[in-house]
Amino acid sequence: MANKSKRYEEALQKVDRGRLYGLEEAVEALKSMKAAKFDETVEVSVQLGIDPKQSDQQVRGSISLPHGIGRQRTVAVFTSGENVDVAKAAGADYVGGADLAEKIEGGWMEFDVALATPDMLRIVGKLGRHLGPRGLMPTPKNGTVRQDIADAVKEFKAGKIELRSDEGGNIHAAVGKMSFSAQAILENVREVIEQLMRLKPIGCKGKYIKKLVVSSTMGPGIKIKV
Repeated sequence: MANKSKRYEEALQKVDRGRLYGLEEAVEALKSMKAAKFDETVEVSVQLGIDPKQSDQQVRGSISLPHGIGRQRTVAVFTSGENVDVAKAAGADYVGGADLAEKIEGGWMEFDVALATPDMLRIVGKLGRHLGPRGLMPTPKNGTVRQDIADAVKEFKAGKIELRSDEGGNIHAAVGKMSFSAQAILENVREVIEQLMRLKPIGCKGKYIKKLVVSSTMGPGIKIKV
């Protein structure tokens, strides 16, 4: 078993791993931990009571957090015609069509978000085995396939995030930085929870949000009472 750092052990002393915290209390405990030498990302991990093997119970959507996530994201856009200049003017880092797809098929993945206009679906559709496993496949459901490409670029550059359940029925999302105020982190986490409730599949029975944990990059998880 890997040795834990002294800073991690100190942080662990401030957390009762056997209890569930109220959301505000959990954020306060998170903020009380000794800061690392870099601005750690604050993350939320959620275990959902869904059956991930059922296609109608997969959870997928996107959300603009009230306070962003603390960094701009690298955005690649699949589009053509006049939308190429529109996407570039909006701040897209990479814009293209078949040429961009060819780069990705060759192993290039230097971006955080992939967006596409509807006319590009025939090209993007061939990239499933490259983008799918990384959760980067553009789809209308999560707001990454849109005609209003300028608005889409601006939203995702500003910190709009995707919520996507994995094979175990879990959601992982960045909700800010440790340098954020406790109130900003709190409001971002609440927004994620509310969006997950809006995305609840009709076929999901029983308890929907089974477990909720907030943590920093280098710190221990804090369990939250939902």
